[in-house]
Amino acid sequence: MRILKCLLALAGSAACAALVAVSQEAQTGGQEGTQEQNYQKMTPAQRAEATRTFLGLGAVPDKAAAARGAPLFASKCADCHGKTARGAIAPSLITSDLVLGDDHGEHLAPFLKKGIPGKGMPAFARMSDRQLTDIAEFLHLQVEDVANRGAYHVLNIVVGDAVRGKKYVDSHCMSCHKPDALLHIASKFRSPEQLQRGWIWPSRDVHLIAEVKTSAGTISGRVIELSDFSVSLVDTAGEAHTIDRNFGAEIQIHDPLAAHQQIVMTLTNEDMHNVTAYLETLK
Repeated sequence: MRILKCLLALAGSAACAALVAVSQEAQTGGQEGTQEQNYQKMTPAQRAEATRTFLGLGAVPDKAAAARGAPLFASKCADCHGKTARGAIAPSLITSDLVLGDDHGEHLAPFLKKGIPGKGMPAFARMSDRQLTDIAEFLHLQVEDVANRGAYHVLNIVVGDAVRGKKYVDSHCMSCHKPDALLHIASKFRSPEQLQRGWIWPSRDVHLIAEVKTSAGTISGRVIELSDFSVSLVDTAGEAHTIDRNFGAEIQIHDPLAAHQQIVMTLTNEDMHNVTAYLETLK
């Protein structure tokens, strides 16, 4: 549950989607980044389900019950906990252990019926079990709305200037990419938001390359494991090597995506929107 609380803090950003992709990739041993690519190509419903599974959100909220519970929560609870349970004079319920540990009101309904009068939490003894369960479902839907980044529906992000976007691409990207590559990048993403996320932070479908100089000679190849203590790589002949970094080995790591990491540090919202608008014209 503590893990879920931490992830709730990330859920409002693209970091959550990236974590889902990383998790999927780890489960398959990092097979050429295919899991992250598949995530990018999912429909919104598929992304929502993948994110739900990754976060361990539990049972899917009953939206009909939540709709019935909304006015009940508004009249009985919102003055203290806020209209959407994010907190007011009383704490937010989005990260409440009681809410996160409940599925369909089996814990919340009995708690709400008794309350904690001594601590300012009134008892709702006169409300029916169905009404209390409906309030529980409303709370679960609020958690879903906050946590499940995959369920967000982006209406339109193509708001930039394509001409300025081309100028940015010409000055920042063409030293690494050929024009045909840009056509490929634009066409492989189903929607503008996936395209924008994809070009800013590409999927790890290319390997780090290491060149290691030791007293015995130089070894180079794709990195399969890298830590502060050692580097493991596979050379062009397919032979695996593990080199201890503590014994004078000179190691140079080449990351084909390093330029994207640098761009992220200086990228403005205007540049991001302009480049996305330009890449959309290449589809």
